Amino acid sequence: MSLVSERVGQVFVDGWRLELTEYGAGDRWVVLLHGQLMPRRMHEPLARALAAAGNHVVTLDLLGHGRSDRPDDPLLYSMTAFAEQVVHVLDELGAEQAVVGGTSLGANVALEVAALAPSRVRALLVEMPVLDNALDACLVAFSPLMFAARYAPVSVHLVRRAIALVPRRVVPFWGGIVLDTLSQQPGPMAATMHGLLFGRIAPPAHVRESLDMPALVVGHPHDPIHPAADAAMLAEELPDSRFVASRSILEWRFSPERLNAVAADFCAEVWRTSTNGASGARRLSAG
Repeated sequence: MSLVSERVGQVFVDGWRLELTEYGAGDRWVVLLHGQLMPRRMHEPLARALAAAGNHVVTLDLLGHGRSDRPDDPLLYSMTAFAEQVVHVLDELGAEQAVVGGTSLGANVALEVAALAPSRVRALLVEMPVLDNALDACLVAFSPLMFAARYAPVSVHLVRRAIALVPRRVVPFWGGIVLDTLSQQPGPMAATMHGLLFGRIAPPAHVRESLDMPALVVGHPHDPIHPAADAAMLAEELPDSRFVASRSILEWRFSPERLNAVAADFCAEVWRTSTNGASGARRLSAG
């Protein structure tokens, strides 16, 4: 893989600081958004691969995540607020258009960006969207976390203190991502959970059906929180979409070569294409 430049930066949205990393350079912008409670660093391997393929990639810590500010006011957290943050970042970077993508929470935020500012979205790169088929599992998985953070904050503090004792230099990359995800502050954690569970999860179906930019949708088998049925449904709804089935939820994390290549080819294609024509959902070969 070619070496690419990497630069850490920051922007301010409504007085709140958001931290980001840029990989590579040029006008073929790609924005990658993390999962719920996870840091932007989770997309570092993919960002480097896409930058080596000639893209200018930005990974962003949304408000309440990673190294961005973490206020504990639940009114500040919503999918639409996250989408507004992404558009603000595009403005600050001078990016007229970008391929906007993400995983889980990031996938849904990408859809919100497309609904909010479709002219700014060159294409969508969506992994593990959380839609109708995932709602029950999300409530079961995330409600206890929200209640623990809100009503038993000492439990969150204890986990954070225990994680601080782990020497990061001996932890592999994805182990570090897990530790970063578990290292939370109870107030912001409860607030972000509130925004996820009680706000709008994603644009409604009739809005998704109107998003005519090209889209690559990746779904995982055997994942109750991000069922492949949601990804397949989204691929059917979006007028110009491609659906790719990963071999497992771990493939893009631990054996990323195939999906990295699919994503890089997709980005190259959409930046070569000057007009977006709806062609209906189609399934990419597994490779």
